[in-house]
Amino acid sequence: MTTSSDRAIQDRFAACAAEGRAALVLYTTAGFPQREQGLETLVALADAGADVIELGVPFSDPLADGPTIQRSSFDAIAQGVDLEWTLGLLARFRAARDTPVVIFTYLNPILDYGVERFLRDAAEMGANGVLVTDLPLGADPELEHAFESSPLSLIRLVAPTTQPARIANIAAAGSGFLYYVSRTGVTGAMSELTESLEREVSAVRSASPIPVAVGVGISTPEQAATVARLADGVIVGSALVEVLGREGIEGAVVFVRGLSAAIRGEARG
Repeated sequence: MTTSSDRAIQDRFAACAAEGRAALVLYTTAGFPQREQGLETLVALADAGADVIELGVPFSDPLADGPTIQRSSFDAIAQGVDLEWTLGLLARFRAARDTPVVIFTYLNPILDYGVERFLRDAAEMGANGVLVTDLPLGADPELEHAFESSPLSLIRLVAPTTQPARIANIAAAGSGFLYYVSRTGVTGAMSELTESLEREVSAVRSASPIPVAVGVGISTPEQAATVARLADGVIVGSALVEVLGREGIEGAVVFVRGLSAAIRGEARG
C-alpha cells in the first residue's frame, strides 16, 4: 500500500537515484546521548546529509541489537525516554525539517501504547514509516494488516538466510524501502563487508519492486561507498550511535558528512 505519508520515503529514494547516488539512511536512538539534545541531534543529522532518519524507540529488551545500540537504549530509558516521548520529539523535528523519518521499534512498546493509537499518533506527529524488528511476514496477519492499511510505510526486513521466494513475498508486502540485513546476528559495526554482498544485494534487488537499502555493520565511509555502488540505500546505525556517545553531536556531524561525501563520490580533505 502506498500513501502520501510513505511516498515521502520513496520520493526521497527517487530523488537520490536521479542524482546518481544511493540514499543515506541514518539510525539514531531517541534521546541519546542526552535527552535535552534530542531535537538538536536530529536536526544536525538531517543537515549533515541524512536522506532518511530511522528514529529508534528505546526498549528494555533489544535482542536484535548489539551492545552499542543496547547501551544507547538503556541510557535513554534511564533519562525517561519512551515511545510517547519519542513521538513528541518527532513532532518537534517535523516542525523544523522535512527529512523522512521511520520509527524503528520492537513490537512491545507499540502494544503497550495501543496499535491504533500508535498508528494515528505517529502519522499525525510526522512519521513516514515504521519498522518493527520482531514482526516478520506472516507472524500476525491481522496485526500486519493494521500496519499495512495505515498511512505509514511498513519497512520490511530480509536477511542473507531468507529464501528467494520469501524475499519476493516480503518485498511485495512492504513499502518505502526494503531493509537488507547484510549479515546474520545482532547489529554492530564490523571491520570488513562480506565477500558475497554484491551477489546477495543483486539478488534481493531483482526480487524487490521497491528500493533496497543495506544495513548492519557499515561503519566507515569506505564501506558506505562500496555499498552505495550495490544498493539503492546505505544504512548506518551502530557506528553513528558510537560516535554520538563518544564525541557528541559535533563528532557525529563530521562522521555523517564523511559518509555522505563517500556515497556521493566526493573527495574528502
